[in-house]
Amino acid sequence: MIQPAPLKKGDLIYITAPAKAIEPAFVYFAQNYLEKQGFRVEISPNCLGNYNYFSGTDQERLTDLQQAIDHPEAKAILCARGGYGCVRIVDQLQWANMLREPKWLIGFSDITVFHHRLFKLRVQSVHGTMPLNFQTNSTAALQTLVDSITGKKPNLTWNTTPHNQIGKATGKLIGGNLSIIYSLIATNDAYYFEGNILFLEDLSEQLYHLDRMFFALKKSGILDRISGLIIGGMTDLKDTAVPFGMTIEEIILQHFTFSRIPIAFGAPIGHIDDNQAVIVGAEVEFEVKNSFSSISYCN
Repeated sequence: MIQPAPLKKGDLIYITAPAKAIEPAFVYFAQNYLEKQGFRVEISPNCLGNYNYFSGTDQERLTDLQQAIDHPEAKAILCARGGYGCVRIVDQLQWANMLREPKWLIGFSDITVFHHRLFKLRVQSVHGTMPLNFQTNSTAALQTLVDSITGKKPNLTWNTTPHNQIGKATGKLIGGNLSIIYSLIATNDAYYFEGNILFLEDLSEQLYHLDRMFFALKKSGILDRISGLIIGGMTDLKDTAVPFGMTIEEIILQHFTFSRIPIAFGAPIGHIDDNQAVIVGAEVEFEVKNSFSSISYCN
């Protein structure tokens, strides 16, 4: 995997909004925070725009992100927020300059679309917080983001839960938003799952929707190919008027009755204030103990 160069003080971070529209105050707050960390910040021309649900038309959002990829000075591309829209432009983007001069692409939620594409191109990227969330993020969420793009590779450790499955595995770290991963199964952007460690998070989903998605992961063979499973924030889940009758842990664990891969719930990843950054495509060791779980970078 290609690892973009670590950023130094004075390097340029380019903020763009490839999906849903965002209020300017969130972007300016993030700009101020990053400038205090010693970086320069440029905001794309249509980042603060509005076009129906989106920050701009497909062409405007495409142009902004293409400008970010091709930017001669930018060392990192920070997506302003998720929502929906990345899949509408991913195939029109020209990614060649990400191979010639790799940049860190940062984001989560709908930005998982771009993590998929970069993984296929063998370029690492950062699953981390975005300007929409900077004001409410934990110190760790913001610090791990800065550490990840400056070469420090912060390891993650979190408390155990009674639903965990003890064990240890190594592999490339892949994952992101479950709904996006589900939507890209069997497409030209689907992750390579064999022997890798999958992390998942989601927001505002019905329990039966999650059950359907996990059955798709199972029936496609994905759950039999991964070497470890990390469950991050499953935030604001919804139930039907007649209760579905299973917890999120039960929905997931029913597929691992005869599997002994390590599984950990409660990782600080996803639509939560403590959304700590991880590097997609990095080789990691994932360990689940009785007392804690951890992700450690191998190189």
